[in-house]
Amino acid sequence: MVQESVYRAIELVGSSPIGWEDAAKNAIDTTNKSIWNLRIARVAELDAKLDGNGNIILYRIKLRISLKYENWKIDLGWKVPKGDAAKSLC
Repeated sequence: MVQESVYRAIELVGSSPIGWEDAAKNAIDTTNKSIWNLRIARVAELDAKLDGNGNIILYRIKLRISLKYENWKIDLGWKVPKGDAAKSLC
């Protein structure tokens, strides 16, 4: 039997003076502090900020991050009402 899942996708922009990989790590690490169940990061766009001499001073990356919806309340042992009563909690 195939288990169905639902994922949400959000967009993040990370930056770093070191490089694009570090910019991605900064975005993911920061987001992971407040959002859990991050699953996939896909690079959507890369760019760089330049100084007046054309030198890269900041690397920026735009990521599409997916996170999985799970019933975390039940996993934590919460008693969650079903049906119409559950709708009032949303």
